[in-house]
Amino acid sequence: MVIMTNSQPFFAPTRTEISAARINRRRFIYSSALAAGALAAGPASALPRVKFKSPNEKLDIGGIGAGGRGRDDIEGVSGENIVALCDVDSNALAEAGKRYPRARRYADYRVMLEKEKNLDAVTVGIPDHHHAPAAMLAMTLGKHVYCEKPLTHTIWEAREMARAARQYKVATQMGNQGHSGEGNRELCEMIWAGAIGPVREVHCWTDRCRGWWTQGLKRPPGSDAVPASLNWDLWIGPAPMRPYLAQWPKDITAAKPGAVYHPSVWRGWWDFGCGSIGDMACHIMDGAYWALKLGAPASVDVVQSTGATADMFPLASIIRFQFPARGELPPCTLTWHDHGLKPPLPPESEARELADNGALLIGDKGKILTGCYGENPRLLPESLMADYKRPPQILPRVPGNSPHLDWIRACKGGPAACSNFEVSGPFTEMVLLGNLALRLGKMIEWDSEHLRAGNAPEANPFIKKQYRSGWRV
Repeated sequence: MVIMTNSQPFFAPTRTEISAARINRRRFIYSSALAAGALAAGPASALPRVKFKSPNEKLDIGGIGAGGRGRDDIEGVSGENIVALCDVDSNALAEAGKRYPRARRYADYRVMLEKEKNLDAVTVGIPDHHHAPAAMLAMTLGKHVYCEKPLTHTIWEAREMARAARQYKVATQMGNQGHSGEGNRELCEMIWAGAIGPVREVHCWTDRCRGWWTQGLKRPPGSDAVPASLNWDLWIGPAPMRPYLAQWPKDITAAKPGAVYHPSVWRGWWDFGCGSIGDMACHIMDGAYWALKLGAPASVDVVQSTGATADMFPLASIIRFQFPARGELPPCTLTWHDHGLKPPLPPESEARELADNGALLIGDKGKILTGCYGENPRLLPESLMADYKRPPQILPRVPGNSPHLDWIRACKGGPAACSNFEVSGPFTEMVLLGNLALRLGKMIEWDSEHLRAGNAPEANPFIKKQYRSGWRV
């Protein structure tokens, strides 16, 4: 469908795209599975039985990860029955047990999923390197899965997670909560209505990791005694074994005082996290990716990288993604800035400075600025919004803007959750390409169909990694 805006044609979403979120969830999943003939998982009898409860029933949910985001995710679905809890830290597990005293407790999610055969669903809120092993195992057993962002640790894992969601016909959701919000939907509708014309340039930025965790250092020597409350072998899981370290050595003055890995500073390590872009791009890039239908980039290049090491992400980086034309949509450049780096303040802006996190979309006819989670999309200069008439709502809204309740609804036979793995998997692939370019320190020419960097065969071990014995995806 073509919309005329000031005599300039702009292409709105097709009727199929608009209605996709409205169709019955089972029809959506089954249709997707039929379209994905390459999956050919074998006879239906070989697949696990997936339980979709009625809206009047409560789900039996297991929480994988009881602290940090894991705690928040369990709280987000606590209107259901929380029947099992899993965490490698017995202190976090005990604290969660106070909130859910009837839940059975486990240290190893593999054991929990083996024993808790009646689970309907799980939340996965643990370090990035565990996301795919935990979520994939749950899906193969017919469990619905809510998984924190970034969906996976590697690009190959993201592709596999989307395929598994189709294959096993389970309800899934990635926890990039802005995708469930009003702001990103308003942004899409503004862009599709031609508010700023065709968009050829996007900037996204964050203040992470500054003040949040440590990056840009080498692994300290030595080891410390593992606390009795922590199962270090399970915490390492599928990653290469590393010695436990409680504190950064005093002579490393650049390090933020505190823990080296656990409980919340693992994001800066290549082995365990996805750095600043993994933490925040799944929020900040989401609106532009959706509104501009960006898909896979043709190339990704490192504009700036400060202080990268073999063990950790750089202190700061700027990464540029080049997207080809997409039908009638023009080629587009998206630039990522982290650790407090920002694009210049647009001269049209009436603000004194850009917020610490946000996105700027630059079109042929104007600019739109959004917040960290896509909230408050606004034309520049901001005073234009006083007389701006928002276009009709063509995207369905999520009740309460809640990603957790959206997923619960899908688990009970409702529409597919808005950031289900078939949506969030390709998006995660795009995000993690930024880390691939950082890891190699060079421009990547990306072949999305075959998951390979055409100009960099040395990228293969980082696209699809090896897992420690006893762990798999």
